[in-house]
Amino acid sequence: MNGLLSLVQTYAADASHGWDARTLIYRLALLAASFLFLLGLRGLSNPETARRGMTQAAVGMLLGVLGTLVQRDIVHYHWIIGGLVLGTIIGAPMGLWIPMTKMPERIALSHAFGGLAVALVGVAEYLHRGAQLSSFSIGAVTFEVLMGSITFTGSLMAFGKLQGFLPGKPTTFPGQNALNFIFLSGCLAGLVGLIVKPELAPLFYGLVAAGTLLGILLVLPIGGADMPVVICLLNSYAGLAAAASGFALDNNVLIICGALDGGSGFILAMIMSKAMNRSFSNVLFGAFGSDATALAAGPDKGGNVREGTIEDAAELLKIASSVIIVPGYGMAVGQAQHATRDLANALAANGTRVKYAIHPVAGRMPGHMNVLLAEANVSYDQLFELEAINDEFPQTDVSIVVGANDVVNPAAKTAPGSPIFGMPILNVDQSKAVIVLKRSMGKGFAGIENELFVLPQTMMVFGDAKVTLGRITQTMKGGGH
Repeated sequence: MNGLLSLVQTYAADASHGWDARTLIYRLALLAASFLFLLGLRGLSNPETARRGMTQAAVGMLLGVLGTLVQRDIVHYHWIIGGLVLGTIIGAPMGLWIPMTKMPERIALSHAFGGLAVALVGVAEYLHRGAQLSSFSIGAVTFEVLMGSITFTGSLMAFGKLQGFLPGKPTTFPGQNALNFIFLSGCLAGLVGLIVKPELAPLFYGLVAAGTLLGILLVLPIGGADMPVVICLLNSYAGLAAAASGFALDNNVLIICGALDGGSGFILAMIMSKAMNRSFSNVLFGAFGSDATALAAGPDKGGNVREGTIEDAAELLKIASSVIIVPGYGMAVGQAQHATRDLANALAANGTRVKYAIHPVAGRMPGHMNVLLAEANVSYDQLFELEAINDEFPQTDVSIVVGANDVVNPAAKTAPGSPIFGMPILNVDQSKAVIVLKRSMGKGFAGIENELFVLPQTMMVFGDAKVTLGRITQTMKGGGH
């Protein structure tokens, strides 16, 4: 808000000296864009207003771009038009054809493109002005390039882990954290060196290479289970880089937009870490699930898995008066959100009270389950966060777990040696009956067995979640297989 106030004051002062039409359009467009970014961020804080918030932010970005295009500093538009065409060719298919189940991967790619764009702007600014940059400007440009480079390669690493091109498990080696610390310290020392002597071009380009490598090294030891936090942090890095770019280019809307992006991303990363009961340092350097000793300390409660059939599950659900559905990453992989909604509708038609329990870190990005269920037209008033629904499980007749694992594992409460011990979980184990839909007895990203699967009230129904849910729904309606 202080940035907006400063922006308005600057405009008022400049206007008193007279503006031409292009300058007036440019200034007003950036002012309107800044307000729309604030309104958009506010709208995204609530699921019911999220669509409106996205539209407001998109319009703000459009105004920012159009306003920038009328600046007097632009000599010709050849390269700009080429960039617009190329960006449209890449962006339109990504928005139209990539399924909602691939949103984490798409967001990681978007962060990569954003980081690359900011880094290239910084390199261009250094090529253009170089040693003529003031100490403040060279510091802003160098920080912009560093953060942009880290965001670019870090986001590509996150995309590779999410897509399966790279191992989802943490990749570690001896001395890894020390190496990362040395690289980071060297980058900071290089930044100070450039502030003192901006003409040291080899040092500047060395920092570009170091930032590119550092992005890889920082994400390499982070496992797939921590992707919600990683995506938030990368979003924050991209915002900080954009804000630095705004200082370097004397562009207020970049400063405001970058500060909003960086601040909100950091806050969301803190929320995600709290949801996993883990610190930032543990996420970034703890290699979640990689410690063999910790993995061995997973639950070993004994007991037998009780496997049920489609008919068993349908009969149990027919007599249930209350059902809680717990979606997880497996629902996204199986693209089973529509089948989940169809089963919930069939239950509601049978007089059953249906709710959805959403764990904040279920999936591979913040709000992943909310996005998928919204895409399947599930009403927002049926979605409940962990704190709002956890006390209802003991009174619930049946809980249906659709592809969730670590977020419902009682080991978080009962096994001090477990890597997930202390993480808040959904109290599915307290339900009167539990139906777990999974392809197999495979472990979650924490790499440990799930106590829930061997509890006496749990029924395992194996198979593709989308197919299994469809068959359960048909059986409940009397349609058999």
